[in-house]
Amino acid sequence: MPRKMGGNRGATLALLFACGFLLISTAKSADLGSESDDFEDGYVEDVQEEPIASEGDEKLAYESPVIDHKKFHFADHFDDVEASRKKWVLSQAKKDDIAEEISKYDGIWNWESPQRIVWANDLGLVLKSKAKHAAISAPLRQPFEFKQDKPLVVQYEVTLQEGQECGGSYLKLLSAGKDTEQLKAFNDKTPYTIMFGPDKCGNDVKMHFIFRHVNPINGTITEKHCNKPKNRLEEPFKDKLPHLYQLVVRPDNSFEIRVDHKIINEGSLLTDFKPPVNPPAEIDDPNDRKPDAWDEREKIPDPTAQKPEDWDEDAPPQLPDTDAVMPNGWLENEPDMIFDPTATKPEDWDSEIDGEWEAPLVDNPVCEKAAGCGKWKAPLIPNPNYKGKWRAPMIENPNYQGKWAPRKIANPDFFEDLKPFQMTPISAVGLELWSMSSDILFDNLIITDDVEVARDFAANSFDIKRRYIDRESKTLWHRLMRRMNYKPGWWALYFLYLLIPASCYVFYLYRRAKEDSAAKKAAAEAKKTDEPQPDDEPEAEEEESDLSGERAAGDSSKESTPLSASPKKKSQKSDLDDNEEETKAAENQEEPAQTEETNTKTRKRQARKE
Repeated sequence: MPRKMGGNRGATLALLFACGFLLISTAKSADLGSESDDFEDGYVEDVQEEPIASEGDEKLAYESPVIDHKKFHFADHFDDVEASRKKWVLSQAKKDDIAEEISKYDGIWNWESPQRIVWANDLGLVLKSKAKHAAISAPLRQPFEFKQDKPLVVQYEVTLQEGQECGGSYLKLLSAGKDTEQLKAFNDKTPYTIMFGPDKCGNDVKMHFIFRHVNPINGTITEKHCNKPKNRLEEPFKDKLPHLYQLVVRPDNSFEIRVDHKIINEGSLLTDFKPPVNPPAEIDDPNDRKPDAWDEREKIPDPTAQKPEDWDEDAPPQLPDTDAVMPNGWLENEPDMIFDPTATKPEDWDSEIDGEWEAPLVDNPVCEKAAGCGKWKAPLIPNPNYKGKWRAPMIENPNYQGKWAPRKIANPDFFEDLKPFQMTPISAVGLELWSMSSDILFDNLIITDDVEVARDFAANSFDIKRRYIDRESKTLWHRLMRRMNYKPGWWALYFLYLLIPASCYVFYLYRRAKEDSAAKKAAAEAKKTDEPQPDDEPEAEEEESDLSGERAAGDSSKESTPLSASPKKKSQKSDLDDNEEETKAAENQEEPAQTEETNTKTRKRQARKE
């Protein structure tokens, strides 16, 4: 058995080496073949390949974007911590509509690198705490006036480093005025002109764009909420990667919202907000009332219809089945429920207060094996004569006057603002948040009036960062496939390379399991009887040689001893000297199969000679 197994292992290893050598040769020939095909007829195929980082790929390095203050109303890349800290003012206000212990804006802000550091010199403003109110703001270099013929462009990055289950990462563009002069008092009641950014709580995912519109007649302010985008934005809240948010509001009242340079929502300030900017010209008269004689019924019961004489309204919907008979074994004299014989009256039972005590009812155990107990009743079947309550058929109402509606009157509060773009000027930007997730990172926040300036700023910050992250996140498998140039022939070759060794190994395990099973079966058959077993079976000797190292070393007396040998024969073996054992071993090599009687006679003759 060991020799056979060793031979199988050697054959398997040899087969594996042969398969590997064959695959290497095939790969070289396939590579040469592909190169020869590319250069066939003097034509070289132009193949667009992704750059390989280890072979001269562009070196993506980050440098803080240069800020030309003439092009920005506000800009901060947060890399210069000292200069950035001077811009931002931490709120010291309190919320006035909640409990005192949670009313403070005590959320912690810090300037630091992201958890997944790409470049050490790329810093951001991080909200460190969770489940706390946090507010921080910074004044604009110069207020943004909506009266000029230039768009408003707001752009910033957000990295939800711990994901987000409930909370916002939006910003507020604070309105110019006395209420925003002291930024230390910045809170949820501070007037703002625009609120923009992502927000999520549970399955409710939003991309806020809210602007506060001033009524030109009475000066009241109403929040206008942008319609939701068609596509849900869930990835930015899960992947923990930087994402770029951009809002563009143009003087023609159009707006555009982008996430990572892709438009997710666009429209008009006049038509895509709720409530609409302009109220309706007419409204319902609140003093108008519906007349008592107004008939709104489209159909009425036919007044000329009469109930048929054979119509029986009292007929039951179901009747007992007259053809049914009581099943055999039905116990009519046995109730289906009986008083529980094991129940006992509680000790604290007061008959005067609680009434006469009765044991609770339980199922009658006699009925378990019977067809049923109690009084038998025939099952009910549908009544063929049942028609129910008679009703007259419906006809068109000749007096129908339509659905009543109050008359329209001119809206006393009507106005028409055709330029809602001309909003309240912006003097500061603020972050007033509450979140159940910590470590929200804000970066590269700018406010400008030029879309190209914002695009160039993103190209030197966000775009480089994302290209670097995307390239480094490529898996080893992707890189290997890229080196293979995504050729189908290489895929098939790689599949065969994995399939052939795996098949060989499975075949080897199958052969080994089959041989082990046969050996165990033979051993089990030998143990079924206590009768002496013959010594001249080669397979039995091989099995015993596996069980004892001494027998394999050449102890012929032990090898020839059967499993059921008596102690007397074992003592005869122990009296033989070394010369007798050597002679016996030589004889066993020439005649491997001898009976116990022959071995005994040989030992006796050798003893007489000595």
